[in-house]
Amino acid sequence: MELLQYILNHIEDVSTSAYDHARAAFSALAIPSGSLGRLEELAIVYAAAKGDVNHKIKHKKVFTMAGDHGVAVEGVSAFPQQVTMQMVKNFLEGGAAVNVLARHIGAKVIVVDCGVAADVTTLTPSNQCGNQALKIKKVGLGTKNMAVGPAMSRSEAIQSIEAGIEALEEELQDGLDIIGTGDMGIANTTPSSAILAVLGNVDVDTATGRGTGLNEESLQKKIRVIKKSIEVNKPNPHDPIDVLAKVGGYEIGGIAGLCLGAAHHRIPVVLDGFISTAGAMIANALEPRVNRYLIASHVSAEKGHKLMLKHLGKSPLLDLHMRLGEGTGALLGINLVEAAVKLLHEMATFHDAGVSKPCQK
Repeated sequence: MELLQYILNHIEDVSTSAYDHARAAFSALAIPSGSLGRLEELAIVYAAAKGDVNHKIKHKKVFTMAGDHGVAVEGVSAFPQQVTMQMVKNFLEGGAAVNVLARHIGAKVIVVDCGVAADVTTLTPSNQCGNQALKIKKVGLGTKNMAVGPAMSRSEAIQSIEAGIEALEEELQDGLDIIGTGDMGIANTTPSSAILAVLGNVDVDTATGRGTGLNEESLQKKIRVIKKSIEVNKPNPHDPIDVLAKVGGYEIGGIAGLCLGAAHHRIPVVLDGFISTAGAMIANALEPRVNRYLIASHVSAEKGHKLMLKHLGKSPLLDLHMRLGEGTGALLGINLVEAAVKLLHEMATFHDAGVSKPCQK
């Protein structure tokens, strides 16, 4: 708790002066005012987060947080639990969608074992298929079944958040300008829906989607399991750590820690989809100042994601009907942020280009 409390006490708001300087810099560029739309917004948000209008993006990393869920025994996922470990192996071998997109934009994939129900230390990152690394921050061998009791203890919930902070801080020494969040964990849309229902005060039927592709019968079972989990555990909506402990996941806590740690170090966070945004909701509830460091990369096809983004006051950059997770959407978002920052830094001004300014009315 000491690390978490320190981070919470030392998150500062974004820089209003850098925000104003970035807006002024765009107004001097040889383009009609506002013509780059949300690209201007992204560059300004980045500058405000960094506290420096001249800060460029060199070091890009996506953190794919992995963990298993005891609630999987309730049949809430279309895939068996061992797929979590199998996909972690695929990430480390460079063969997953997140690896392809990371290579495409020149980012590093950091796979973090927050609570996989297997021994991940037997796996070795490949140096042949991209840039990826493994961090072991295991809180436990998967959470407990939240349908019959708390998913984890309060101390484990705090440990999972601190695991995300630690993973972030370990990467600072190699340089870190912007991060993306990602996830892997069979059945993790179930706790994410529960978090949305509790923290967002949303009906469970509205908060719950098909996850990895459930049929109607399985979807109704999933809804019943989430309702039962909330009834059994009675998570306190005014205590985000209690919500995480009662109906959350280790990797969701890890994502919350990433958001908090990044905000403390003035690093913008590009969120992926439904599970990543569940982690962001926990972080935002713990310290609202984290919100202005968050960028929503896309809106997931998962039913409740729009409601999560509305709760956080975020407008997604993309709508590609994606629902994969891993950090795939976050990487596309980072690519757009980097393009926006390059426009701010590399375009000529009206004066430099010898272009007449618009006539004042």
